[in-house]
Amino acid sequence: MSRILYPALASLWCLLAVFASASSVRLAGDDFAKSCYREPLPDISPSSANRTVPWDIARGPGGCCSSLDEVRAGIDKVDADLLTLLSQRAALVREATRFKPTRSNVDVPSRDTEVINGAVEGSVKVNLPEAIARAVFTAIINSSVAFELCVFDAFNGGL
Repeated sequence: MSRILYPALASLWCLLAVFASASSVRLAGDDFAKSCYREPLPDISPSSANRTVPWDIARGPGGCCSSLDEVRAGIDKVDADLLTLLSQRAALVREATRFKPTRSNVDVPSRDTEVINGAVEGSVKVNLPEAIARAVFTAIINSSVAFELCVFDAFNGGL
């Protein structure tokens, strides 16, 4: 399993690094959206200004795309990679069920918190907004617990 998971995780880290460099709007220290990467999100008044941003500001160094279609194609590729990684994660969650003797051992709230907080802390290193990391990992944990409970009950004849 680790031989399959490791290359996929390495690919995800590379994609996140590319995303981080492509999503940096200005050079470090000069990012007008820097506060949008921390929790809580700032209370910014809605803007009615023209949302078209000059290329030299929006792209930043190492920008990846020259059109919205290219951006969407990149997002589609990342989404496909995320599905593969989530499938591998679900397989590991299913495997974890084997080591839990009772249903009450399936969900460990302290572990859930550890995983979510670790994702939020790690998000800073890959230039991922903390709010996105928290929301995504909270959803992953909540759905993984439900999946693991289903697997546990199915194994024990509950379905």
